[in-house]
Amino acid sequence: MSRQSIFYALGALALTAGAFNFAKHTSLADSKGAGLAKGQRNAAESARYGLGRSASAADFAKHEYLVGPKGTGLPKGHGTAVQGRAIYLQSCAVCHGGRGEGTNDYPALVGGQGSLKSDNPLPTVGSYWPYATTVWDYVNRAMPYQNPGTLKPDEVYGLTAYLLAINGIVSPDFELNERTLPAVKMPNRDGFVPDPRPDVK
Repeated sequence: MSRQSIFYALGALALTAGAFNFAKHTSLADSKGAGLAKGQRNAAESARYGLGRSASAADFAKHEYLVGPKGTGLPKGHGTAVQGRAIYLQSCAVCHGGRGEGTNDYPALVGGQGSLKSDNPLPTVGSYWPYATTVWDYVNRAMPYQNPGTLKPDEVYGLTAYLLAINGIVSPDFELNERTLPAVKMPNRDGFVPDPRPDVK
């Protein structure tokens, strides 16, 4: 066997031993990790990096209502556009403009009806959104941007009513509640096609 062959053989042996040693330590680390509860791992990671905190019951309560297209999950409550306008001006106008026209950094919420098939579509609550109930759900969970999940159900009903009213979908005095909201038909309700995949329901 030549010196070069011996050198290559020793190199291959060292690489194999190194890989085995790495796999062994990784396996041990994985088995130790698997033994910890998920919450313990998260707490350990938070302590290690000094980031985050464990979720509290109050955090989960902010997302208590998950509302689908048919309105299942809507809480009791009510609101009109007149009531919602004040909430909008206080919590939303800074990002979306005084009348929902949008700003350089945040999208428009009003207008755009009939534009989706054009060269310059403007997707808004009035032109694109298929269900009024999911407008409520999105506002409830994700808005206001700086402090999401802080609005009470009545405030979300009022704010949703305002968004629908400025888009000409409901009248300013129309009361939205858990019964009337699912009955609102959005202009683009029929602009979507069903997902044919068998795993999507």
